[in-house]
Amino acid sequence: MHTVVVGTSGTTADDVVAVARLGARIEISAEAQAALAAARAVVDTLAAKPEPVYGVSTGFGALASRHISHELRAQLQRNIVRSHAAGMGPRVEREVVRALMFLRLKTVCSGHTGVRPEVAQTMADVLNAGITPVVHEYGSLGCSGDLAPLSHCALTLMGEGDAEGPDGVLRPAGELLAEHGIAPVELREKEGLALLNGTDGMLGMLVMALADLQRLYTSADITAALSLEALLGTDKVLAPELHAIRPHPGQGVSAANMSAVLKGSGLVGHFQHDEAPRVQDAYSVRCAPQVAGAGRDTLAHARLVAERELASAVDNPVVLPDGRVESNGNFHGAPVAYVLDFLAIVAADLGSIAERRTDRLLDKNRSHGLPPFLADDAGVDSGLMIAQYTQAALVSEMKRLAVPASADSIPSSAMQEDHVSMGWSAARKLRTTVGNLNRIIAVELYAATRGIELRHGLTPAPASQAAIEALRAAGVQGPGPDRFLAPDLEAADTFVRDGGLIAAVEPVTGPLA
Repeated sequence: MHTVVVGTSGTTADDVVAVARLGARIEISAEAQAALAAARAVVDTLAAKPEPVYGVSTGFGALASRHISHELRAQLQRNIVRSHAAGMGPRVEREVVRALMFLRLKTVCSGHTGVRPEVAQTMADVLNAGITPVVHEYGSLGCSGDLAPLSHCALTLMGEGDAEGPDGVLRPAGELLAEHGIAPVELREKEGLALLNGTDGMLGMLVMALADLQRLYTSADITAALSLEALLGTDKVLAPELHAIRPHPGQGVSAANMSAVLKGSGLVGHFQHDEAPRVQDAYSVRCAPQVAGAGRDTLAHARLVAERELASAVDNPVVLPDGRVESNGNFHGAPVAYVLDFLAIVAADLGSIAERRTDRLLDKNRSHGLPPFLADDAGVDSGLMIAQYTQAALVSEMKRLAVPASADSIPSSAMQEDHVSMGWSAARKLRTTVGNLNRIIAVELYAATRGIELRHGLTPAPASQAAIEALRAAGVQGPGPDRFLAPDLEAADTFVRDGGLIAAVEPVTGPLA
């Protein structure tokens, strides 16, 4: 099994996905162990002094003015975890919780938090054992980081609350720890606060969304090409010299992807010879590279933000290399929240243009010779009429979810935390958006491949034929009389989500970006 080694200098997006989704094991490097011990020595020194230090010998947030005596500090750290584990609503997904815990461990291992090495090792042990704390949908304002979600994770480290075992069964956390030989942690000065104070949940969801959207943007280039082919459109608009004079990088990449899929097609270029000759294709076809390309460029910006955050140590206060322990505002989720919202906007637009192409394929007045709704016997059969309804409903929801969460702020903690990022909310709605986009692309794929197969006597591009054959092999049926449609759409959705579409065409086209 793949092993991820956590050091002092952050982590990578690939490592986050490996731990969150693939169950990769975690090791803490010797360098990180040394940094943890050194930072803890600083905290211990400060804890022994009479002067109050925020997070070490004081209360938290609006209660930071109280100096806490030595005999109450362990209780303080336990209490902050228990009181902050105040989430409500449905449980969030296992992969999100694993990403959340791993990214908190990444910051702990930076040597800037003052957490003892044994606490960090317990975090790694819980992840390696496949124990997943119960984290709820609601509770984070994205400042000071994802407090409630991280608190539920810290509660498991203490052996309290409920968690899911590797078998998927929900049990008391203490039982699961004991079953795997893991001793619950006894928190000391600053450790409770350090386990709660970060952007790890929203960052984990950003990293996984970026991985999914990269696949979906490539898939959308393929389905756009298939729709162009089914509509007998022209591939001349994909010529590289046209995109070179408007040099947005993503636009050029999307155009190149579409050109690669359409190479050798016998369907393109018929648009001037059918019963309704066209000078130009509709925007949803002709401007596909411009829309998808702008989204790709947004992904690149979001990836840059994620890389910076993955290299960051997010905590308050932090232990600096010169031994100072200083308060700061690095826990604020604004940088991550903004790009999460931006990604929801571009994903909604990509879904919208894909739905418009599907609608065009189904409309006999605009499909240039295809049967109404791609039906076998229109009137007796409804064909894909309601598949487009489903697609339209998904697009409509995506447009609502594109309203930014980060434009809102609700003051909390008696006005101490008077401006918050709402980044967790931005991340949660983006996850819904990504799932919807996958389904929308699957419906376009289903319609476009059927449209191509109904162009009797014309030969599709080799890459298109490979996509059709792989889709049929995956259990998605081709043209014919009406049948129970939901299983076909579900199979197409899985085909796109699992990367089957890209895997089908790349042996013909070469690697697509």
